[in-house]
Amino acid sequence: MQNEIYKREYTKEFVSRWDALIGWDGRTEAENGFFENLLKRHNCKKVADIATGTGFHAIKLAGGGFEVTATDGSANMVRKTEENAAAMDIALADSRVAEWGELDQVFAPNSFDALVCLGNAFTHLFEEKARRQSLDAMLKVLKPGGLAVIDHRNYDKILDQGYSSKHQFYYCGNGVDARPVKIQNDMVRFEYSYEDGNKFHLTMFPLRQHYMSKLLEDAGFSNIKRYGDFSPSFDGDEVDFIQQVAFKPRN
Repeated sequence: MQNEIYKREYTKEFVSRWDALIGWDGRTEAENGFFENLLKRHNCKKVADIATGTGFHAIKLAGGGFEVTATDGSANMVRKTEENAAAMDIALADSRVAEWGELDQVFAPNSFDALVCLGNAFTHLFEEKARRQSLDAMLKVLKPGGLAVIDHRNYDKILDQGYSSKHQFYYCGNGVDARPVKIQNDMVRFEYSYEDGNKFHLTMFPLRQHYMSKLLEDAGFSNIKRYGDFSPSFDGDEVDFIQQVAFKPRN
C-alpha cells in the first residue's frame, strides 16, 4: 500500500542521520518559538506530537513545560525519539508507535489539548480515505476547543512553478541537501544527499493548501487559519512551508 511507503523509506540508517538533516539549532532559531507561543496562547497543556520523527518538537515542547506524548508510525523514529529524550534528560509523558488513523483506538476521546503533525509528515498519506480517517481520529482524541497543527511543503508552488527553497526554516543542517527528483501531480519524490555520498529518498503526496483546509473542514474542524513560514501574512509564491491551524468545536 502506498500509505506504507514511508515505513520502508525511514530505514535505521536514514533515521540515524535525520538529526543532521534537521539541524536542531538552526531550526530552533528559524521557528522562533512559533509552536510554543501558539500553544500557550490557547492554554494548551497536554500535547501529542503525532509525527515525532526523532523528537525535535516533542523534546522542545516537553522542555518548555508541556506534557508531551510522542507518537509516530515508524518504530525506528520512536526509538530515536526515546534515545534523544534520554540523552537530553527530557521526560516525555508517553511515547509509542501509533498510526494516525488509529489514534482514537490508542488514546481515549478528549485526551489532548493539542496535536501537532509537523515536518511535512501528513503528505505520507496517498489515499484520500486514509487522510479523512486520520483527521477523524485526530478530532476524536482532541478535547473540545483543542487545536491541531498540520504543516506541509508549499506544494502549490512546487507543482505550479517548480521547486525552489530558501532552506531557511526547515532542514537547516549543514552538509545535507534536500530536493525533489521527481514531481508529478500525485507524487513528489525527494532526495536527501549527505556529504559522504549517501542518498536517501522519501515519497510524498503533494497536498495543495485549499485541499488540506477543505479536508480539515470536512472532518469537523473550525476556525482554520494558515501561516506561511510561521507568518500569518504571506506570499504564496514565496514561502516554503504552510502551517494550518484548526480547532475542535467546543459544542
